[in-house]
Amino acid sequence: MPFGRLALTQRRWQDAINRVSLNLRGRRTSGSTRGGSFHSDSEDHGEKMPPVKYENTYRLDPSGRFPTKRAEDIIKSVFQTHIAEGKFNSETSKAMTTQMTEIIKTQVKQELGPKNRFKIVVLVMMGSVAGQGVRTASRCLWYPQFDRFASYSFNNEHTFAVGTVYGVYYE
Repeated sequence: MPFGRLALTQRRWQDAINRVSLNLRGRRTSGSTRGGSFHSDSEDHGEKMPPVKYENTYRLDPSGRFPTKRAEDIIKSVFQTHIAEGKFNSETSKAMTTQMTEIIKTQVKQELGPKNRFKIVVLVMMGSVAGQGVRTASRCLWYPQFDRFASYSFNNEHTFAVGTVYGVYYE
């Protein structure tokens, strides 16, 4: 095979490899990859391919921080409206904590807006005050640069409640 023809064959193979790698990245090319041929019929080897432009398909950073102070205010207002003067009742406490959790989650999501990228997790714990001590702890795997939490504790003479809202950014 003459030297010039070998160089042309190598160039065709390099073009084919470039086209396949572009197809793997999701770009369409004019060449066909079916039937063992990587070249189209109207391929001109003198043309250069336009430069490939890459664009992000998702955001890596949040557009704003999680509003911890506003989330804490929401927890406080929900606790004050639902358990301000009431006595603790063990039969209704499950339904009440579920209801408060949903209200807090809904209000925090409204505060963040429709295009937020935070996963909202709300925990509410409630109990009776009977001279005992209670400690709560939670462990999370998160990215401290973006993820935040807000917590509020409520006490009256009959009931205690602890509410925590986690705002975890997901990509």
